[in-house]
Amino acid sequence: MNFIDTFLHIDTYLAGLTSDYGVYIYALLFLVIFLETGIVATPFLPGDSLLFAAGAIAASAGGLNIWILLAVIASASIIGDSVNYTIGSYLGARAFGDPNSQIFKKEYLDRAQEFYSKYGDRAVVLGRFFPIIRTFVPFVAGVSNMKYDKFVFFNITGGILWTLVFCFGGYLFGNIQIVKDNFTAVIFGIIIISLLPGIYHLFANRLRIRE
Repeated sequence: MNFIDTFLHIDTYLAGLTSDYGVYIYALLFLVIFLETGIVATPFLPGDSLLFAAGAIAASAGGLNIWILLAVIASASIIGDSVNYTIGSYLGARAFGDPNSQIFKKEYLDRAQEFYSKYGDRAVVLGRFFPIIRTFVPFVAGVSNMKYDKFVFFNITGGILWTLVFCFGGYLFGNIQIVKDNFTAVIFGIIIISLLPGIYHLFANRLRIRE
């Protein structure tokens, strides 16, 4: 149970884990980010807050190497999205094959295809900055048969931007005294702020449906 709690909340335990496991923490970071971006069943794993915490530790004496960290996180996020896209493209037709399915409705696929015909490039990049959504964007891109070469370009662009924003955010601001003194609160704040756009769009969409 303790291991599960640590894995699910690695962002809050990261400093201690880095001290205990040294360079092996890079492998754990790679695994968490890969699962969060690459497997639709694990969107609940930490993302933004984990990158911020890792960046803050990289700025401290004896912490992580910022350049290795950037390479590991960017690689994990890009590979994760690529795997997610492949799963979506492989399972897409089968998942929507049952016309009576209450989960994989054909109308969902039609909406996704329409969405990607208009906003596919921006969705792949901007989706990185929305918790939960970033786990499903590459899957839907695969289901929608978005061209792979186009997906790869925006996948790499989004992965690098996301990594730079949050890792460098932690690197530059994570060791400011007031942030260090309230680090747990800052991490939860990042999580809440990251969720706000998704909550807004959820309620806005429900309001449009009612109207």
